[in-house]
Order: sequence, then structure tokens, then C-alpha cells
Amino acid sequence: MHYFCIRKKPLKNGLKKIVNIYHDGASYKKGGMNMKAVFETGGKQYYVSEGDVIYVEKLPNEAGTEVVFTNVLALGDKIGTPYVDGAKVVCTVEKHGLQKKIKVFKYRPKKKERKTQGHRQPYTKLVVKTIG
Repeated sequence: MHYFCIRKKPLKNGLKKIVNIYHDGASYKKGGMNMKAVFETGGKQYYVSEGDVIYVEKLPNEAGTEVVFTNVLALGDKIGTPYVDGAKVVCTVEKHGLQKKIKVFKYRPKKKERKTQGHRQPYTKLVVKTIG
């Protein structure tokens, strides 16, 4: 089911554009529904759809292989307790890398004690293939 909304301002040609608004909050793209999912890996949650590119905590898989995540918290309009049964997100590992370097500076006031460190967090770049 969906509702219609008409633009208040007319377009340049004088016609009013009709915009579809879906009441269930699902987003649709040309040719069908664009399924969204929330899954967790590395202690973090990611909200993805098919074709998205995401960066996650480093995984042990090699580049070019597939990774299947079964810890899916939400799939479309289904919410898990805590996970949705039978749901999975399939991703392809594109590459591994290191983020930009950050400086960690610690000091103790009035003690002349200072410590500077650098840190680069490892990551894995994933492309979401299918959600189901």
C-alpha cells in the first residue's frame, strides 16, 4: 500500500508532480524493492543494502572470497530477538588495508612525563552482494 502526495509548487511546465510515499518506510528503487539489513561484526552494527561498500574491522578472509554474516538484527521490516532466523548477508572481500595514522599523546601534568604514539587501525573493505 502507498499514499500519494502532490507537490505544492508547480513544475516549470505548469504540471504538478505526483510523488509516491510508502507508509511502511521501505525504500524502493526502479525495478523492485531495495532490501535493507542491519548486521553486526567486530562489535559494531552496519545498516546496508545490496551493492553497498563498507569498511569493517579486519577479517581473516583473503581478498576475492565471500563472507556470510548470519548475525542479522533486522531484515526489511522484520526485527530479530536478537537475530532474524535464517537471514544472512553475503559480502565479497575487496581488499585489506590500514586507516590513516592517528597520534596518541599522553602526559602527566607537573611531572615532565610525556608519551607520543602512532596508531593505524586495520580494516577490510566489503561489497554487499545479496541480502536474504
